[in-house]
Amino acid sequence: MTQTQPSDQLEPMPTDWQRALAIVAHPDDLEYGAASAIASWTAAGREVAYVLVTRGEAGIDGMPPEEAAKIREREQIASAAVVGVKEVEFLDHRDGVIEEGLRLRRDLARAIRRYRPELVITLNHHDGWDGGGWNTPDHRAVGRAVLDATGDAGNRWIFPELVSEGFEPWNGVRWVAVAFSARPTHAADITDWLDRGIASLAEHRAYIAALSDKDPVEYAREFLTENADATAKRFGGRRAVPFELFPR
Repeated sequence: MTQTQPSDQLEPMPTDWQRALAIVAHPDDLEYGAASAIASWTAAGREVAYVLVTRGEAGIDGMPPEEAAKIREREQIASAAVVGVKEVEFLDHRDGVIEEGLRLRRDLARAIRRYRPELVITLNHHDGWDGGGWNTPDHRAVGRAVLDATGDAGNRWIFPELVSEGFEPWNGVRWVAVAFSARPTHAADITDWLDRGIASLAEHRAYIAALSDKDPVEYAREFLTENADATAKRFGGRRAVPFELFPR
């Protein structure tokens, strides 16, 4: 008799792609989970670029925004390099008050047309997190705008000014993968890449210091290992990063 998987089991992420673009609101958003998966993909020869909507300047209590922006930019670039990502772009929307609307959609559509990815990665756009807790306005706004912008990027009559700027439509996005979604459907095996993800998160030293008295590596290892082990229960016992996958 053929055995079937329990209904709560996660499917493997697709691997038949070459270029991905990760778009999130803040420095550190990718490192709280997705970076371990990104490390596995770049090691396999795939191309991944990062677009940060803000520089995270409002993220460190007690540090002036202009100082925090410079530190968090440096930390994000160093963090990306740990997992094999060389291209990191900042769009300079204001941290904490990202406005969901046409300007954001246009900026993201432009980025998608520039990088021409097959896979787009973003962070949880739902109202809450898996297991409870209210999501932040920036995450919700950017996540929803990413889903919209993948369609905008392929339609030359939406934001036609982008064509005038030299950005031709791109209809090549095949999936949007939402990291840390409250409704995951897929997962990426990070058994061999968790340590790389831990090192990537630990590069956000100033940000972590504002959150915890722990050593950054210890803090990152505790957080990411706990989440990878929780996902393993739904992924055949393999440590993994969960995603909600939207086919396009």
